[in-house]
Amino acid sequence: MKYLVVAAHPDDEALGAGGTLYNLKKNSDEVDICIMSGKAEARAFRPGDEELSGDMEESFRILGINRAYIGDFPNIRFNTVPHLELVKHIENAILESKPDIVITHHACDTNNDHMHTSLACQAAVRLFQRREDVYPVSELWFMEVPSSTEWSVNNSMNKFSPDTFFEIGEDGLECKLKALGAYRGVKRPYPHPRSDEAIRGLAAFRGSQSGCLYAESFETAFRRIAPHTGK
Repeated sequence: MKYLVVAAHPDDEALGAGGTLYNLKKNSDEVDICIMSGKAEARAFRPGDEELSGDMEESFRILGINRAYIGDFPNIRFNTVPHLELVKHIENAILESKPDIVITHHACDTNNDHMHTSLACQAAVRLFQRREDVYPVSELWFMEVPSSTEWSVNNSMNKFSPDTFFEIGEDGLECKLKALGAYRGVKRPYPHPRSDEAIRGLAAFRGSQSGCLYAESFETAFRRIAPHTGK
């Protein structure tokens, strides 16, 4: 299987699906990533450009990312970018990656960039319906990003409601924490949601919901089942 993670910022992939990505790679699946704002200019405690680029590469290495597509959209200002430009960036990644499953943010997310990434991704995964030469996406999953997804204060939208649980185990959890730790200045002391203790607690909670030894949860937004054609 081929997976593509579409994330607004570097570190979202580790926070939302780090343990899952590690296990997918370990099981010989292939994972690519599309980052919308590779420079993350507005980040607190942000290192220099070269340091951030190095942190990102190290995190990707730990998680076993195959290929990365890095955009330069303005951090925390995706609402100022024409929607079509966001969609086109994701579509280009889909065209090159040819994923079976796409993982992205939930639309009811307090972070402005996460929300707009989700909306653009929802449009982009339909590309195969508009072009016959495009490999069709089979599934779209929404991921849970601690310190952001849980702040679903917009009551006009449905909140994150997981229906898919991926067991990551102790080794997957440790890899997730290691990949997140590759980003300088991202982790915070407990009880912040991006602390080691809180991330462990969430993995334990999602695991207890699904009878797993630690888990990451996802919400399935789209699933397309077609006869196998050998392609």
